[in-house]
Amino acid sequence: MKLKVEQLARTLSSSSYNLYWLAGDEPLLLQESADSIRLHYRNAGFIEREIFNVERGFKWENFTQSAGNLSLFAEKKTFELRLASSKLDESGKQAIQEFVEEDNPDNVLLISSPKLEAGVMNTKWFKAIEPKSAIVQIWPINKDGLANWLSQRLLREGINADGAALQVLSDKVEGNLLAAMQEIEKLKLLANSEEGAAINLDAKTVMQVIADSSRYNVYNLVDAALVGDANRCQKILASLQEEGIFPLLVLNAITRELRLLLPMIEKRQQEQGVNAIMQSHHVWFNRKQAVGGAIQRLHAADIWRLLNHARLIDQAIKGMSSANPWDEISRLSLDLGGQQTASMQHVG
Repeated sequence: MKLKVEQLARTLSSSSYNLYWLAGDEPLLLQESADSIRLHYRNAGFIEREIFNVERGFKWENFTQSAGNLSLFAEKKTFELRLASSKLDESGKQAIQEFVEEDNPDNVLLISSPKLEAGVMNTKWFKAIEPKSAIVQIWPINKDGLANWLSQRLLREGINADGAALQVLSDKVEGNLLAAMQEIEKLKLLANSEEGAAINLDAKTVMQVIADSSRYNVYNLVDAALVGDANRCQKILASLQEEGIFPLLVLNAITRELRLLLPMIEKRQQEQGVNAIMQSHHVWFNRKQAVGGAIQRLHAADIWRLLNHARLIDQAIKGMSSANPWDEISRLSLDLGGQQTASMQHVG
Protein backbone atom coordinates (compact mmCIF):
# COMPACT_ATOMS: atom_id res chain seq x y z
CA MET A 1 0.00 0.00 0.00
CA LYS A 2 1.41 3.36 -1.01
CA LEU A 3 1.13 6.12 1.60
CA LYS A 4 1.92 9.80 1.89
CA VAL A 5 4.10 10.71 4.85
CA GLU A 6 1.22 12.53 6.53
CA GLN A 7 -0.86 9.31 6.41
CA LEU A 8 1.70 7.27 8.34
CA ALA A 9 0.50 8.06 11.88
CA ARG A 10 -3.09 7.13 11.05
CA THR A 11 -1.96 3.92 9.33
CA LEU A 12 0.13 2.88 12.33
CA SER A 13 -2.85 3.29 14.64
CA SER A 14 -5.38 1.55 12.41
CA SER A 15 -3.50 -1.05 10.33
CA SER A 16 -0.75 -3.60 10.77
CA TYR A 17 1.97 -4.38 8.25
CA ASN A 18 5.13 -6.39 8.75
CA LEU A 19 7.05 -4.27 6.22
CA TYR A 20 7.39 -0.48 6.20
CA TRP A 21 9.48 0.98 3.38
CA LEU A 22 10.48 4.64 3.72
CA ALA A 23 11.91 5.99 0.48
CA GLY A 24 13.14 9.48 -0.27
CA ASP A 25 16.00 11.96 -0.14
CA GLU A 26 14.77 14.29 2.63
CA PRO A 27 16.70 13.14 5.74
CA LEU A 28 14.65 15.00 8.36
CA LEU A 29 11.32 13.58 7.20
CA LEU A 30 12.87 10.13 6.76
CA GLN A 31 14.26 10.25 10.29
CA GLU A 32 11.02 11.46 11.84
CA SER A 33 8.99 8.82 9.99
CA ALA A 34 11.38 6.06 11.05
CA ASP A 35 11.27 7.28 14.65
CA SER A 36 7.46 7.18 14.67
CA ILE A 37 7.47 3.57 13.43
CA ARG A 38 10.10 2.53 15.98
CA LEU A 39 8.18 4.18 18.83
CA HIS A 40 4.88 2.61 17.76
CA TYR A 41 6.29 -0.91 17.73
CA ARG A 42 8.39 -0.40 20.84
CA ASN A 43 5.19 0.52 22.67
CA ALA A 44 3.61 -2.61 21.19
CA GLY A 45 6.28 -4.81 22.77
CA PHE A 46 8.83 -5.06 19.98
CA ILE A 47 11.79 -4.58 22.30
CA GLU A 48 14.56 -6.20 20.28
CA ARG A 49 16.00 -4.35 17.27
CA GLU A 50 18.61 -5.34 14.70
CA ILE A 51 20.07 -3.03 12.05
CA PHE A 52 21.66 -4.00 8.73
CA ASN A 53 23.47 -1.43 6.56
CA VAL A 54 23.08 -2.70 3.00
CA GLU A 55 25.90 -1.63 0.71
CA ARG A 56 27.79 -3.30 -2.12
CA GLY A 57 28.79 -6.83 -1.15
CA PHE A 58 26.19 -7.14 1.62
CA LYS A 59 25.57 -10.78 2.56
CA TRP A 60 21.80 -11.20 2.51
CA GLU A 61 22.02 -14.59 4.22
CA ASN A 62 22.95 -12.75 7.43
CA PHE A 63 19.60 -10.96 7.39
CA THR A 64 17.68 -14.07 6.34
CA GLN A 65 19.21 -16.19 9.09
CA SER A 66 18.60 -13.57 11.76
CA ALA A 67 14.99 -13.05 10.69
CA GLY A 68 14.42 -16.82 10.68
CA ASN A 69 15.88 -17.43 14.14
CA LEU A 70 13.30 -17.73 16.87
CA SER A 71 14.30 -15.95 20.06
CA LEU A 72 14.67 -18.16 23.13
CA PHE A 73 12.12 -15.98 24.90
CA ALA A 74 9.97 -15.37 21.78
CA GLU A 75 10.65 -11.62 21.90
CA LYS A 76 8.99 -9.43 19.31
CA LYS A 77 11.65 -7.91 17.10
CA THR A 78 12.13 -5.03 14.66
CA PHE A 79 14.61 -5.43 11.81
CA GLU A 80 15.99 -2.46 9.90
CA LEU A 81 17.51 -2.51 6.44
CA ARG A 82 19.23 0.75 5.52
CA LEU A 83 19.76 0.62 1.77
CA ALA A 84 22.46 2.60 -0.01
CA SER A 85 20.42 2.10 -3.22
CA SER A 86 16.77 1.30 -3.83
CA LYS A 87 17.81 -1.08 -6.63
CA LEU A 88 18.29 -4.52 -5.12
CA ASP A 89 20.06 -7.58 -6.48
CA GLU A 90 18.19 -10.89 -6.78
CA SER A 91 19.36 -12.09 -3.36
CA GLY A 92 17.97 -8.94 -1.75
CA LYS A 93 14.66 -9.21 -3.51
CA GLN A 94 14.29 -12.83 -2.48
CA ALA A 95 15.20 -12.14 1.14
CA ILE A 96 12.63 -9.35 1.45
CA GLN A 97 9.92 -11.33 -0.33
CA GLU A 98 10.49 -14.31 1.95
CA PHE A 99 10.20 -12.05 5.00
CA VAL A 100 6.88 -10.65 3.76
CA GLU A 101 5.48 -14.07 2.85
CA GLU A 102 6.51 -15.51 6.22
CA ASP A 103 4.13 -12.96 7.79
CA ASN A 104 5.47 -13.57 11.30
CA PRO A 105 3.46 -11.34 13.68
CA ASP A 106 6.48 -11.14 16.01
CA ASN A 107 8.74 -9.61 13.35
CA VAL A 108 8.54 -6.20 11.68
CA LEU A 109 10.85 -4.93 8.94
CA LEU A 110 11.67 -1.24 8.46
CA ILE A 111 13.45 -0.39 5.21
CA SER A 112 14.87 3.06 4.49
CA SER A 113 16.28 3.90 1.08
CA PRO A 114 16.77 6.67 -1.47
CA LYS A 115 13.68 7.40 -3.55
CA LEU A 116 12.06 4.51 -5.40
CA GLU A 117 12.24 4.90 -9.15
CA ALA A 118 9.25 3.95 -11.31
CA GLY A 119 11.32 1.17 -12.86
CA VAL A 120 11.64 -0.53 -9.46
CA MET A 121 8.00 -0.03 -8.44
CA ASN A 122 6.73 -1.49 -11.72
CA THR A 123 8.61 -4.78 -11.36
CA LYS A 124 6.75 -8.02 -10.72
CA TRP A 125 8.72 -8.50 -7.51
CA PHE A 126 7.75 -5.13 -6.06
CA LYS A 127 4.09 -5.54 -6.98
CA ALA A 128 4.14 -8.89 -5.15
CA ILE A 129 5.26 -7.37 -1.82
CA GLU A 130 3.31 -4.11 -2.08
CA PRO A 131 -0.13 -5.37 -0.84
CA LYS A 132 1.39 -6.54 2.46
CA SER A 133 3.63 -3.49 2.87
CA ALA A 134 3.32 0.18 3.75
CA ILE A 135 5.33 2.07 1.12
CA VAL A 136 5.92 5.67 2.19
CA GLN A 137 7.25 7.94 -0.54
CA ILE A 138 8.88 10.97 1.09
CA TRP A 139 9.30 13.90 -1.28
CA PRO A 140 11.34 17.04 -0.68
CA ILE A 141 9.16 20.03 0.12
CA ASN A 142 9.12 22.40 -2.84
CA LYS A 143 9.57 26.14 -2.63
CA ASP A 144 5.81 26.81 -2.72
CA GLY A 145 5.12 24.44 0.18
CA LEU A 146 8.07 25.44 2.35
CA ALA A 147 6.44 28.49 3.96
CA ASN A 148 3.41 26.42 5.03
CA TRP A 149 5.69 23.69 6.45
CA LEU A 150 7.70 26.28 8.36
CA SER A 151 4.53 27.88 9.70
CA GLN A 152 3.29 24.55 11.07
CA ARG A 153 6.67 23.73 12.66
CA LEU A 154 6.89 27.16 14.26
CA LEU A 155 3.38 26.86 15.68
CA ARG A 156 4.35 23.55 17.31
CA GLU A 157 7.03 25.51 19.17
CA GLY A 158 4.66 28.29 20.19
CA ILE A 159 5.95 30.72 17.55
CA ASN A 160 3.65 32.79 15.35
CA ALA A 161 5.30 34.17 12.22
CA ASP A 162 3.81 36.56 9.68
CA GLY A 163 4.13 36.06 5.93
CA ALA A 164 7.18 38.29 5.57
CA ALA A 165 8.98 36.46 8.38
CA LEU A 166 8.25 33.11 6.74
CA GLN A 167 9.64 34.41 3.44
CA VAL A 168 12.89 35.52 5.08
CA LEU A 169 13.25 32.17 6.81
CA SER A 170 12.44 30.28 3.58
CA ASP A 171 15.15 32.18 1.72
CA LYS A 172 17.61 31.47 4.53
CA VAL A 173 17.19 27.67 4.60
CA GLU A 174 16.71 27.18 0.81
CA GLY A 175 14.59 24.06 1.20
CA ASN A 176 16.94 22.29 3.62
CA LEU A 177 14.68 21.05 6.41
CA LEU A 178 17.53 20.16 8.76
CA ALA A 179 18.78 23.73 8.40
CA ALA A 180 15.21 24.93 8.98
CA MET A 181 14.99 23.06 12.28
CA GLN A 182 18.33 24.58 13.34
CA GLU A 183 17.00 28.06 12.61
CA ILE A 184 13.77 27.36 14.52
CA GLU A 185 15.79 26.23 17.55
CA LYS A 186 17.92 29.36 17.21
CA LEU A 187 14.81 31.56 17.06
CA LYS A 188 13.45 29.93 20.21
CA LEU A 189 16.69 30.52 22.09
CA LEU A 190 17.34 34.05 20.93
CA ALA A 191 13.82 35.49 20.99
CA ASN A 192 14.13 35.87 24.79
CA SER A 193 10.49 35.18 25.55
CA GLU A 194 9.18 34.04 28.92
CA GLU A 195 8.58 30.31 29.24
CA GLY A 196 5.10 29.39 28.06
CA ALA A 197 4.55 32.75 26.37
CA ALA A 198 3.76 32.87 22.66
CA ILE A 199 6.47 34.29 20.42
CA ASN A 200 5.39 36.60 17.60
CA LEU A 201 7.86 37.05 14.78
CA ASP A 202 8.00 39.58 12.00
CA ALA A 203 10.60 39.83 9.23
CA LYS A 204 12.69 42.38 11.15
CA THR A 205 12.93 40.12 14.20
CA VAL A 206 13.90 37.09 12.09
CA MET A 207 16.60 39.04 10.26
CA GLN A 208 17.96 40.39 13.56
CA VAL A 209 18.10 36.94 15.14
CA ILE A 210 19.82 35.49 12.07
CA ALA A 211 22.28 38.40 12.00
CA ASP A 212 23.05 37.96 15.70
CA SER A 213 24.31 34.45 15.04
CA SER A 214 27.53 34.59 13.04
CA ARG A 215 28.35 30.91 13.58
CA TYR A 216 29.09 28.72 10.62
CA ASN A 217 26.83 25.75 10.06
CA VAL A 218 27.27 22.38 8.35
CA TYR A 219 25.50 23.54 5.18
CA ASN A 220 28.09 26.28 4.65
CA LEU A 221 30.67 23.51 4.87
CA VAL A 222 28.95 21.42 2.20
CA ASP A 223 28.84 24.29 -0.28
CA ALA A 224 32.45 25.26 0.45
CA ALA A 225 33.48 21.67 -0.22
CA LEU A 226 31.50 21.51 -3.46
CA VAL A 227 33.31 24.55 -4.89
CA GLY A 228 36.70 23.31 -3.64
CA ASP A 229 37.30 26.19 -1.21
CA ALA A 230 39.77 24.34 1.03
CA ASN A 231 40.57 27.30 3.30
CA ARG A 232 36.92 28.01 4.04
CA CYS A 233 36.26 24.31 4.69
CA GLN A 234 38.97 24.24 7.33
CA LYS A 235 37.74 27.46 8.99
CA ILE A 236 34.16 26.16 9.13
CA LEU A 237 35.23 22.78 10.50
CA ALA A 238 37.33 24.46 13.19
CA SER A 239 34.34 26.64 14.14
CA LEU A 240 31.96 23.66 14.28
CA GLN A 241 34.38 21.68 16.41
CA GLU A 242 34.87 24.65 18.72
CA GLU A 243 31.10 24.94 19.17
CA GLY A 244 30.93 21.32 20.27
CA ILE A 245 28.84 20.18 17.30
CA PHE A 246 28.53 16.38 17.27
CA PRO A 247 30.56 15.19 14.25
CA LEU A 248 27.81 12.81 13.11
CA LEU A 249 25.62 15.83 12.26
CA VAL A 250 28.37 17.16 10.01
CA LEU A 251 28.92 13.77 8.42
CA ASN A 252 25.19 13.30 7.80
CA ALA A 253 25.00 16.60 5.91
CA ILE A 254 27.90 15.63 3.65
CA THR A 255 26.53 12.12 3.10
CA ARG A 256 23.10 13.50 2.23
CA GLU A 257 24.70 15.77 -0.39
CA LEU A 258 26.62 12.84 -1.88
CA ARG A 259 23.45 10.78 -2.24
CA LEU A 260 21.67 13.71 -3.88
CA LEU A 261 24.59 14.21 -6.29
CA LEU A 262 24.78 10.56 -7.38
CA PRO A 263 21.67 10.39 -9.63
CA MET A 264 22.49 13.80 -11.10
CA ILE A 265 26.03 12.71 -11.97
CA GLU A 266 24.72 9.49 -13.50
CA LYS A 267 22.45 11.55 -15.75
CA ARG A 268 25.35 13.78 -16.74
CA GLN A 269 27.36 10.68 -17.64
CA GLN A 270 24.42 9.75 -19.89
CA GLU A 271 25.10 13.09 -21.62
CA GLN A 272 22.11 14.98 -20.27
CA GLY A 273 22.59 18.74 -19.86
CA VAL A 274 23.70 19.99 -16.44
CA ASN A 275 21.13 22.82 -16.27
CA ALA A 276 18.30 20.45 -17.22
CA ILE A 277 19.48 17.97 -14.59
CA MET A 278 19.54 20.62 -11.85
CA GLN A 279 16.11 21.86 -12.86
CA SER A 280 14.60 18.37 -12.74
CA HIS A 281 16.15 17.82 -9.30
CA HIS A 282 14.91 21.20 -7.99
CA VAL A 283 18.34 22.59 -7.14
CA TRP A 284 17.91 26.00 -5.54
CA PHE A 285 19.16 28.99 -7.53
CA ASN A 286 21.72 30.03 -4.90
CA ARG A 287 23.30 26.55 -5.03
CA LYS A 288 23.41 26.02 -8.78
CA GLN A 289 27.01 27.16 -9.19
CA ALA A 290 28.30 24.85 -6.45
CA VAL A 291 26.17 21.86 -7.40
CA GLY A 292 26.67 22.34 -11.14
CA GLY A 293 30.44 22.41 -10.74
CA ALA A 294 30.37 19.20 -8.70
CA ILE A 295 28.17 17.44 -11.27
CA GLN A 296 30.63 18.30 -14.03
CA ARG A 297 33.77 17.44 -12.02
CA LEU A 298 32.79 14.21 -10.28
CA HIS A 299 31.97 10.74 -11.56
CA ALA A 300 29.68 8.13 -10.01
CA ALA A 301 32.74 6.13 -8.94
CA ASP A 302 33.98 9.18 -7.01
CA ILE A 303 30.69 9.37 -5.09
CA TRP A 304 30.84 5.69 -4.16
CA ARG A 305 34.43 6.16 -2.96
CA LEU A 306 33.41 9.18 -0.88
CA LEU A 307 30.43 7.31 0.57
CA ASN A 308 32.72 4.47 1.55
CA HIS A 309 34.99 6.97 3.30
CA ALA A 310 31.90 8.37 5.06
CA ARG A 311 31.05 4.86 6.26
CA LEU A 312 34.50 4.54 7.80
CA ILE A 313 34.09 7.93 9.49
CA ASP A 314 30.74 6.80 10.89
CA GLN A 315 32.54 3.83 12.45
CA ALA A 316 35.17 6.14 13.92
CA ILE A 317 32.49 8.37 15.47
CA LYS A 318 30.91 5.29 17.05
CA GLY A 319 34.25 4.20 18.52
CA MET A 320 34.71 1.26 16.14
CA SER A 321 38.11 2.51 14.91
CA SER A 322 40.93 4.66 16.24
CA ALA A 323 40.67 7.29 13.48
CA ASN A 324 39.98 10.91 14.51
CA PRO A 325 36.49 11.75 13.12
CA TRP A 326 37.22 15.46 12.68
CA ASP A 327 40.45 14.78 10.78
CA GLU A 328 38.62 12.32 8.53
CA ILE A 329 35.74 14.74 7.91
CA SER A 330 38.33 17.33 6.93
CA ARG A 331 39.86 14.91 4.43
CA LEU A 332 36.42 13.95 3.13
CA SER A 333 35.44 17.59 2.52
CA LEU A 334 38.75 18.28 0.76
CA ASP A 335 38.35 15.17 -1.38
CA LEU A 336 34.81 16.23 -2.32
CA GLY A 337 36.25 19.52 -3.54
CA GLY A 338 38.95 17.82 -5.59
CA GLN A 339 41.74 18.57 -3.10
CA GLN A 340 43.33 15.12 -2.75
CA THR A 341 46.02 14.69 -0.11
CA ALA A 342 48.56 11.92 0.31
CA SER A 343 47.07 10.90 3.67
CA MET A 344 43.76 10.12 1.99
CA GLN A 345 45.30 7.10 0.40
CA HIS A 346 45.66 5.46 3.84
CA VAL A 347 42.21 6.07 5.33
CA GLY A 348 40.52 2.93 6.70
